[in-house]
Amino acid sequence: MRTTFNEELYLTNETGRELYHKYAEKLPIIDYHCHLQPSEILENKEFEDLGEMWLRGDHYKWRVMRIFGIDERYITGEASYYEKYWEFARILPQLAGNPIYIWCALELKRYFDIDEALTAANAEAIYRQTKAKIKECHMTRRWCMEHSRVQLVSTTEDPIDDLKYHLALQKETMSTRVITAFRPDRAMLCDRKDFAAYMKSLSDAAQVPVDSFAQMIGALEKRLRFFREATGTTVSDDGIPYFAWADHTADEIEAIFTKARCGKPLSRQELDQYQSAFLCEMGKIYHHNGFVMQLHIGTYLDANTSKVEIIGQSTGFDCTDDASTVKSVGELLNRLTIAGQLPKTILYPLDGMKIEAWAVLAAGFCDNDTRAKVQLGAPWWFNDQVYGIKRQFEACANLYPLSLSVGMLTDSRSFISYPRHELYRRVLCNYLGELVECGEYFSGEEELKKTIENVCYYNCNEFFGFGL
Repeated sequence: MRTTFNEELYLTNETGRELYHKYAEKLPIIDYHCHLQPSEILENKEFEDLGEMWLRGDHYKWRVMRIFGIDERYITGEASYYEKYWEFARILPQLAGNPIYIWCALELKRYFDIDEALTAANAEAIYRQTKAKIKECHMTRRWCMEHSRVQLVSTTEDPIDDLKYHLALQKETMSTRVITAFRPDRAMLCDRKDFAAYMKSLSDAAQVPVDSFAQMIGALEKRLRFFREATGTTVSDDGIPYFAWADHTADEIEAIFTKARCGKPLSRQELDQYQSAFLCEMGKIYHHNGFVMQLHIGTYLDANTSKVEIIGQSTGFDCTDDASTVKSVGELLNRLTIAGQLPKTILYPLDGMKIEAWAVLAAGFCDNDTRAKVQLGAPWWFNDQVYGIKRQFEACANLYPLSLSVGMLTDSRSFISYPRHELYRRVLCNYLGELVECGEYFSGEEELKKTIENVCYYNCNEFFGFGL
């Protein structure tokens, strides 16, 4: 039985192995959606130890640690990173089939050249070995990106952010370009208790009055242009935990906005109307300003409310949901198309069981001005593991050309999560190899080379207009 890392991971056929090692393995990375903190990139501190690298801000690991009954002190609590590392190390061998197991194996191999599996027996030795390597190589945040050949990362910021860290980063000499995505969710969630306060903050940031829905949209567009001027970004990001299209008039939306500003309760119909109007107007803004609209669809946020109140949001208590229907998102795309203002769009449905339906929807809104104008995004969040990636390839290649995909992203808060791109590339090449070896594809190596390089790098660069 093998007890060390296998360099032919997921490459189960000869053609796939050859394709990966020849064409995919050394390609640089464009990580067009992540949640890294720009302040950390600017400060560029050296990591304390492997515990910090693995467990600081990683809700994937936090979730699985809770499943094993580990006390919160060793997850998000006051324990040291060394103690947290030990608690995590003792459960890692029990994660057979879980993506965290192979992510950690890839991270140990790619950043520390460690082939052996982490166990309770060797945890202390690996801790000391990695800590020494961190000091020897001066492993900082930027070092991790440079070591992984990351050409660009896009963080995610709120429209009211002053982007002071991004502005400072533009003056730095770095091999990795850092931009940000425009994330206006707080302006869409008008039933939140802090909506009125947020409107005040948006008004202050944009330096314009925000006393109406129309003024709010104007303020958001002003901030969007500031984001582009500051970092050169063309990336937006809208989270849709729940979305049901509802017809509306301008007067109705203004009345709903006024009620929300005053903290008055809104009906489900009013919330649906407001969200429909908001997403439609934002789509027009993205179109006018040359932004790509990313729609992250189907999250069930803060499921365990008692834990969220204690620990906070985005700490491992979010789930998947199917409440946002294909038809509702389709109507949004339809209204933008009728208006002649549909931006380039990427759909990220979290409900992997309906992935084919979303692929068909995307294909229905492509036209002759852009290749793959509306497309299915990379398997996202709970789906960004081998099973989810392969499922999407097999389910959707016959509905939407795989060769036009903008490829993988990390969606991560970790500076050593870039092997997720490697995992995606391995599964991609193996899938294409299977098609060749079963006789389903026989257009030749040059065409496969083009497909692999486009999916892993060139499509993304062109679609977003990064100009790398």
